[in-house]
Amino acid sequence: GINGAEKLLERPKESLTKFAVAGKEELEGNAVSRVTLSSISGRTHQLNVHCAAFGHPIVGDKVYGINGEAAANGGLEEGTSSSKASVELQEAIASASGDKPMCVHAKTISFEHPVTGEKMSWSSDTPF
Repeated sequence: GINGAEKLLERPKESLTKFAVAGKEELEGNAVSRVTLSSISGRTHQLNVHCAAFGHPIVGDKVYGINGEAAANGGLEEGTSSSKASVELQEAIASASGDKPMCVHAKTISFEHPVTGEKMSWSSDTPF
């Protein structure tokens, strides 16, 4: 069978994520950024893969983050981003996040009801 990394590399699908920096913060003395991510194409794990590929994995991501279970850099070659966080910084942030849950939250989710066609939408404040 094909494992996840091989699947990612052998059969890539187009995907698009829009992002905006919402703020600069610190996690145990390490610089981190709070970002707003919008998945335009809605692929599985898209936000995680794109953040990792850009060199800024989601804090607490044990799969796509530094030394995670998935292909490094979201499956892309090293050096895809000139602003990539250093390995040392990524490791320090991963250590600081420990066993805490991944810092990702669906602030708003919207869709059309599959039967009625009514537009449905829910919003929730970020818990971290």
